[in-house]
Amino acid sequence: MRMGRIEAPEADELVRFAGAMADAAGALARRYFRSDIAVETKADASPVTIADREIERTLRDMIAARFPDHGIFGEEHGAASLDRDFVWVIDPIDGTKSFIAGMPLFGTLIALLRDGQPVLGVVDHPALGERWVGAAGQATLRHGTPCRTRDCRALSDAILFATSPDLFTGADLDAFERVSRRARMRRFGGDCYAYALLASGFVDAVVETGLQPYDYLALVPVIEGAGGVITDWRGQRLGLASDGRVVAAATPALHEAITAMLA
Repeated sequence: MRMGRIEAPEADELVRFAGAMADAAGALARRYFRSDIAVETKADASPVTIADREIERTLRDMIAARFPDHGIFGEEHGAASLDRDFVWVIDPIDGTKSFIAGMPLFGTLIALLRDGQPVLGVVDHPALGERWVGAAGQATLRHGTPCRTRDCRALSDAILFATSPDLFTGADLDAFERVSRRARMRRFGGDCYAYALLASGFVDAVVETGLQPYDYLALVPVIEGAGGVITDWRGQRLGLASDGRVVAAATPALHEAITAMLA
């Protein structure tokens, strides 16, 4: 089932604005990347830096100035007006651990929800100079050029990614092992970059658990607009209330095979 659409010229305006936000986020990320900045530990034991917080504050200020009637949900500064028709969901630095370690695979994730459904997503990798943009009803673009998932239908042919095996425990770990050990190749790391590579036909599947809405909502338009499928482990569409278990696949056939094994 496809998501709803945003129609031109409104869609064009929103895509341009999301691109401007990604530009602003990227400039700040590059300023702090591989510099001597303090690292704090949040209540959930995850790390955070001044870069995460400053990027999100900048993007929230941009949204408030341009679209004051829109809601916002960000990783670092919380939620505001989630009952609005349009809600922006922001992860200022997806892959903060990679950012801290000097790895260039971190990204900024920007999603726009309409009536709770993701209709626009930007995956921007400022250290690599790569950007993917997905909008409902349109082909996903990488640097303005359409990209496409690979025609991989069998798990035995698939390159499968997850951020870290450490994120899986208990029954989730059993399910992940059951799936990933049957893939042609399984790799770890990359954070949101693995999903971007899936949209460009290099990775065939990503299986994750323990994610938050700002980790996955921007990925939905990007993956779907490239021909892939992304849902929770039960095959249900992703939204703000999803349980954080995500599976993305290059084709419907591969997605069906993986979700059947995760059940």
